[in-house]
Amino acid sequence: MLRGTLVLVVLSGLAADLGAHYNILLPSSPAAKKGEPVTFTYQWGHPFEHELFDAPSPARVLVLTPDGKRQELTKSLEKIKVPGGDGKDVTAFRFTYTPDVRGDHTIVLHTPPIWLEESKEYVQDIVKVVLHVQVQKSWDTPSDKDFQVVPLTRPYGLLPGMTFQGRVAVPRIRGDGPDPDLTPRPVAGALIEFERYHAAKPKELPEDELITFKTKTDANGVFTCSFPDSAWWCVTAQRDAGTRERDGKPYPLRQRATLWLHVDARK
Repeated sequence: MLRGTLVLVVLSGLAADLGAHYNILLPSSPAAKKGEPVTFTYQWGHPFEHELFDAPSPARVLVLTPDGKRQELTKSLEKIKVPGGDGKDVTAFRFTYTPDVRGDHTIVLHTPPIWLEESKEYVQDIVKVVLHVQVQKSWDTPSDKDFQVVPLTRPYGLLPGMTFQGRVAVPRIRGDGPDPDLTPRPVAGALIEFERYHAAKPKELPEDELITFKTKTDANGVFTCSFPDSAWWCVTAQRDAGTRERDGKPYPLRQRATLWLHVDARK
């Protein structure tokens, strides 16, 4: 099934056809207890179709803790093999994190620039997922130096059909206007994509419009959506980040921001 992914960004006013690839960052459980180790797996491919390809080595992995600290996790990455969509094993990465305080821990993974042969461009992603640890605190913590999707609705404890809101934000540059505040500023008019993850390849695939859903941010950079199924879901936005050279020629570089969140099953 041929599928092209499109994400629009108002910062540049440009639209780009992307290959339908996302960076997939999922914990073994959406919630944990203090002192309980949680395994995270990083994969690269098509979440809905469960078509996986070799994941690039992450450039950086860190966690923003509910007590305002940052902890580097990059050195704990372990390269592993997982089954790909065609039956062959592909490269993925795994790491374990043990929360030592209660509250919500935001895991942030930075990828290197990734070449997309289909669209002749690079993408560079910043991927986030929130691990809930017993107390509902700091689930909306922004990573102040990143292009990002900031949750306005708690990104866990959701049920199918519930409304979710988030804000797309971009870092302020020091000296960017008279306001010295470096809090990320909202991005208006951005087209957002959201798509569910299947742990195994579905027997049948629906039409493209029922695989990747889309909405836009308002004037305050806020978007609203709901998720019809119990599953892990990714929400992704993008911006133009200039060019990167390949074989002596410049090609577009797109920076994407992805937030993974979990929708629970009704009991």
